Amino acid sequence: MPPTIKIEVGTLETVVAISQKIPEFHNPHNLSTYQQRLKNVPHIILVAYVDDVPAGFKVGYERADYFYSWMGAILPAYRRLGLARQLADKQELWAKDNGYPHVTFKTRNRLKPMLLFAIGRGFDIIEVQPKTRIGEYRIILRKLL
Repeated sequence: MPPTIKIEVGTLETVVAISQKIPEFHNPHNLSTYQQRLKNVPHIILVAYVDDVPAGFKVGYERADYFYSWMGAILPAYRRLGLARQLADKQELWAKDNGYPHVTFKTRNRLKPMLLFAIGRGFDIIEVQPKTRIGEYRIILRKLL
């Protein structure tokens, strides 16, 4: 029987709990950081559930005149179920419905699966920010809605 997947508006506490289990996050943000970043700005917090278990999330907010998809991840045991796609679809629909012309996000050069996912979804690389190591270069991507 296939798993039951739900994408719902979630809480920052759930996001923090998931992020602490993501191996790619070497120093995950704490609750206070999320609260400060989202304070007084339009935002959306989405959580993916697989058989009622929190398995992934996506958090984004308004920045100037665009929507910034800030943080997102899927627990390793739940990857390859389409959760990232479903979270991104719902976030992009919310951004479009709220009048944002595009979605922008930043990732690191070493996170190749994220880069491939974004390019496959129609994002364009708009900027590269060099760092000391090539793998840590920041790649900024944007998608028109």
